[in-house]
Amino acid sequence: MNNNQLTVIARILVKPEKKEFVKNELLKLIEITRKEEGCINYDLHQDNENKNLFLFYENWSSRELWQKHINNSHISDYRKATEGAIEEFTLNEMTLIG
Repeated sequence: MNNNQLTVIARILVKPEKKEFVKNELLKLIEITRKEEGCINYDLHQDNENKNLFLFYENWSSRELWQKHINNSHISDYRKATEGAIEEFTLNEMTLIG
């Protein structure tokens, strides 16, 4: 087991009228992020009951490389584009323990 591996869960609750716009912005992040150094997986999910709820399930080889990811220009561009469209954002950094 790699003790340096970081799992990130990003929960994004979107304003209903902005759902399709934000979904498209989130989808733009996938291909470029999956090519980044240290990205093991970067998977976007949409809740089956609440279509305004999205979740990224990510695994990174280290926290340092994930930090590099969140400081990239495509993440900054996403934040600017979706400003005011997100109701709630929760981020959890997690370590595999078993």
